[in-house]
Amino acid sequence: MFYREIADWDDAYANGANIPGGDRWPDLWVAPARAYREKLSAAGRAELDIAYGDGARNRFDLFLPEGSPRGLVVFIHGGFWLRLDKSFWSHLAAGAVDSGYAVAMPSYTLCPENSIAGITAEIGRAVTAAAGRVDGPLILTGHSAGGHLASRMACASSPLPEGVRARLRHVLSISGVHDLRPMMRTAMNEGLKITAEEAQAESPALLSPLPGMQLTCWVGAAERGEFLRQNALLANIWTGLGARTAIVEEPDKHHFDVIDGLADADHQMVRCLLTV
Repeated sequence: MFYREIADWDDAYANGANIPGGDRWPDLWVAPARAYREKLSAAGRAELDIAYGDGARNRFDLFLPEGSPRGLVVFIHGGFWLRLDKSFWSHLAAGAVDSGYAVAMPSYTLCPENSIAGITAEIGRAVTAAAGRVDGPLILTGHSAGGHLASRMACASSPLPEGVRARLRHVLSISGVHDLRPMMRTAMNEGLKITAEEAQAESPALLSPLPGMQLTCWVGAAERGEFLRQNALLANIWTGLGARTAIVEEPDKHHFDVIDGLADADHQMVRCLLTV
């Protein structure tokens, strides 16, 4: 019989320290993201820093395909709700854009200036604003904390208005943190300030999905055990609540390079993302 107990919750969620060369990220994303923005801006297919609210970080970038978009993908960035912004990830729009979709990438006000609930509300406004610019089906994806926020939009208590909810076809949560309660045990909670009440209200794994929801939970097979557990957790729970779900553990991928597939229209991650 095998019992599992976590003694060090900070280590359980520490990615860079447990990946060889992990200190190369997030800087490794900066140059390709900038190059992609410059490329699409030069082609007249990028709208940058579109306001969706009054906050300094209430902005999103919109990348457009050639011709009329087939629909809208929204990518929500990670950083444990504490750091980073939309500028690190622009190149990850390439796979969906090359497949004919518009891609929006929002920033949001970070903790501790904001709360998790406040970030949820901001992302709801960002998705709604982006959906107002692009017709067709809506697909949400996000990485790590962004995976939490993407799946949070698909809960029955979603902040999205009814018309936007009706367009939502698929959520792809990549390495998502779907149950916030373990985060309360980490040192990060000094900045996150998650309470038991907020964890209950903002954890997709503790909430019901929207009717007819399609959810894919995707993680790198080489990730920390907690990310593997969190990945399977949401899909397993939502299966029991009537959602159509899938679990993917991509071989030989860790927490940082697992998102690379989004930049390639031929990658299995993009083909999965756009399956609606």
